[in-house]
Amino acid sequence: MSEDFYEISLGNFDTETRRRSNLDPVLFWDEQAKKLSWFNQWTKTLEWNSPFAKWFIGGKINASYNTLDVHQTTRAKKPAILWEGEDGTNRTITYADLYRDVCKFANVLKSLGVKKGDRVTIYLPMVPELPVAMLACARIGAIHTVVFSGFSATSLRDRIDDSKSKVIVTADVGYRRGNSVNLKEIIDDAINELNFVEHVVVLKRTEVSLLLGTKDKLWHELMRDSSEECEPEQLESTHPLFILYTSGTTGKPKGVLHGTGGYLTHLNSTFQWAFDIKDSDIFFCTADIGWVTGHSYVVYGPLLHGATEIMYEGVPDYPSMSRIWDIIQRYGVTIFYTTPTALRMFMKFGDSIPNSFKLSSLRLLGTVGEPINPEVWRWYFKTIGKSKCPIVDTWWQTETGGMMLSPLPGLETIPLKPGSATRPIPGTDITVVDEQGNELPSNTKGYLVIRKPWPGMLLTLWGDDEKYKNVYWSKFENNYYSGDYAIKDSDGYFWLLGRADDILKVAGHRIGTAELENSLVSHGDIAEAAVCGIPDEIKGEVIVAFVVLKQNAKKIGSILRTELIETIRNGIGPIATPQQIYFVTKLPKTRSGKIMRRVLKAIASNEKIGDVSTLEDGSAVKDVQDAFTELERTVRENKS
Repeated sequence: MSEDFYEISLGNFDTETRRRSNLDPVLFWDEQAKKLSWFNQWTKTLEWNSPFAKWFIGGKINASYNTLDVHQTTRAKKPAILWEGEDGTNRTITYADLYRDVCKFANVLKSLGVKKGDRVTIYLPMVPELPVAMLACARIGAIHTVVFSGFSATSLRDRIDDSKSKVIVTADVGYRRGNSVNLKEIIDDAINELNFVEHVVVLKRTEVSLLLGTKDKLWHELMRDSSEECEPEQLESTHPLFILYTSGTTGKPKGVLHGTGGYLTHLNSTFQWAFDIKDSDIFFCTADIGWVTGHSYVVYGPLLHGATEIMYEGVPDYPSMSRIWDIIQRYGVTIFYTTPTALRMFMKFGDSIPNSFKLSSLRLLGTVGEPINPEVWRWYFKTIGKSKCPIVDTWWQTETGGMMLSPLPGLETIPLKPGSATRPIPGTDITVVDEQGNELPSNTKGYLVIRKPWPGMLLTLWGDDEKYKNVYWSKFENNYYSGDYAIKDSDGYFWLLGRADDILKVAGHRIGTAELENSLVSHGDIAEAAVCGIPDEIKGEVIVAFVVLKQNAKKIGSILRTELIETIRNGIGPIATPQQIYFVTKLPKTRSGKIMRRVLKAIASNEKIGDVSTLEDGSAVKDVQDAFTELERTVRENKS
């Protein structure tokens, strides 16, 4: 763990909020909920029948109303979304524009027979019509389930079938890395034989003629004659807002179900606390809306606060590594929220590219999606933030709804430690426990658990209460099991150590992949690293590592391999020594930035790779295979 401390003051310090939240968390969240606009006040703040929580019982609320209607008198002309397409085209959508289109599309959905509680699957690229469709569902009480537009027909079919969506919203095409993806064709394949699907609404992005089936309707034709007036449904606080399916690489996806009042309360509070949002800010989160970060901190969180945000269609490194910095410079972005995966990629190409852009508008930086290792944290702080921007390193999950561990510049000033997500947000009870559920002393590795209900927590898993209980609540009674390893240091700061199931067992020793990868990346020539275990008759498993060099790496080949092995031996111990280290130009990752270690393990074990439809860049598989084959050939030649 890093001993570095960084303290950047934004002029806020609020120990009183912490004190009140610790004294009575339920009363604290009751006060936070009152910052939203409710049609009816609740009669009970929390009903907790472990593991099921109901927040703000009796309260009536609407997510669309709180993100749009409340801004029409003061922010109607203010830009809500500054959209930039991958090809450089752009649109400005004001709060008045967004309100009008959401009302119109809500009426479209009603005309198609969608009622409160019905499910609508949204399979759209990162275009403004995506949040329009989500908020239109929320307005009438339909439950939206957004599926990332990179998923295959098989993955899409599983999600549509599980949710039993009667209406699908899609586009003719999406664009990614300069390529056109025929989304309508994927939809047609996915819903073949799903007779419960009644309508498919298609957004046309090209002038190419489209062959329409009996269920197909065109977005622009439906919107043309739709009324601009649609009263929001007054919904129970516990009414489901959306289903979001986890993106597991194997097995049936889990449909995480989130409610309305509790979820909005959590987001409204954490967005303000973490980002210290001002009316003049330009907020830029690089997440795709197909994932929970996009739901919480691209759609609902920013719009609750009437913020102006950038919505970018493409990937961070297309058409060049300078695309993100160019966007920040042109739009004057003040708050930038991205992933450690993206930062490692940027870092790989050195400082010269970001240093060639004017990034002085930035005042706050954030990370999300996985733990950030200290070296990348320092690079982000110094190269991008010019040593003046606090880094909001956040830990949370699809299931938690919003941030759970994070520095909170909008609430308080605390020292930052590179690589630590710092402390729990107010009103939560988070700790680290052993296998028996006993709280561990400081600086002891264990399981991260949440001991009390919080407003953003999931209601259940869609259609499967038993699985919800077994997956999240059976390991430690009345404690939510996050599935993550962590350490809490003597200052009460949390350090995330990766998934508890990402564990290698070498000669009886349990070694976390995150620890190994952080050790490898601590070497000055390494940009990214991934490790996996392959079967071994003697040790059970042996470790193999795949590393990506920085563009300006000073060492390569056997010399660098020797240094990396020494780095691991000194940092973790001889038992963690990799049997082999492969140098690759890229790692196989999902489109949400997660490394697909099962692909690496399959290649290193000479096994079948399996489905790779969720990969961001399929060429990464060939690159890893080539590196593996080349090194194996060299080893054989040296032996002979």
